Amino acid sequence: MAFSAPLWSSTLIPTKTNTFPLRFSPSIPKPSSTFAFPPLSLATTADFDTTTIAVIGGGSVAALAAVLSLTDPERRRKVQAEEVGGGDKEVVREYFNSTGFQRWKKIYGETEDVNRVQLDIRVGHAKTVENTLQMLKDEGSLRGVTVCDAGCGTGSLSIPLAKEGAIVSATDISAAMVAEAEKQAKEQLVASEDGLSPAPVMPKFVVKDLESLDGKYDTVICLDVLIHYPQNKADGMIAHLASLATNRLILSFAPKTFYYDLLKRVGELFPGPSKATRAYLHSEADVERALRKVGWTIRKKGLITTQFYFANLIEAVPL
Repeated sequence: MAFSAPLWSSTLIPTKTNTFPLRFSPSIPKPSSTFAFPPLSLATTADFDTTTIAVIGGGSVAALAAVLSLTDPERRRKVQAEEVGGGDKEVVREYFNSTGFQRWKKIYGETEDVNRVQLDIRVGHAKTVENTLQMLKDEGSLRGVTVCDAGCGTGSLSIPLAKEGAIVSATDISAAMVAEAEKQAKEQLVASEDGLSPAPVMPKFVVKDLESLDGKYDTVICLDVLIHYPQNKADGMIAHLASLATNRLILSFAPKTFYYDLLKRVGELFPGPSKATRAYLHSEADVERALRKVGWTIRKKGLITTQFYFANLIEAVPL
């Protein structure tokens, strides 16, 4: 999902190989020489209200890297896993059924009870959803199109898809998230007041992890979930998701570069009082390689950024 790089564009940035509308910014501005490093917000660390924000000059990067080499985030993660009796998946399930659910319900919702960082992440996530919908609608009407929303959260994508007429299967590892998504769908997916337009087909919400997904769909979408998978497991998960899709696979993931990786590690220095999930970044080259191994290729791609959120968004199709 997101961590910070101030002064970056809040639009989707097209590349030579995508076909995103020209209304998006054509290039990525370079960051300034001084960066504000807030806590990671990739569905990972921290209570944004209480976590310290470190401000570090550009000339301090080398010193910062040395300090980071002495930290031990792995030990903290191991303790988290032991407390819930398992590995990454169990930590993620526990987090998003407890403190994580309450935090991300606020971020994905409409409440004004959010701070500046949370509000910015809300905007970034909304842009990801908006651009995903635009990708889909560029190919024509969604009426009757079968879509799997893998990692549906509170329904921020599933519900708009249903409004467009798609037949949606929505899943999440968190029972709390699924219950909230179903509640929101029942409130929003209603017939028109004049009775001329029937209520959209209600998405089928199911508590399920990605590994347990089955079936066949025209389109499979997985937004901001690969951050919970290390690359060796992400390769298998990408292959699994592609096997469920007939025509399209849409993914978003936190990009892995030296700079972003440094930001992530800074965030680990300030984990806040709450438990958090492990965050994994992925390079576009690694994702593209995983897709090509199973006969898929990237057709569209772009980068969505705000001050505290950034994600690569790609659409892949069979070769």
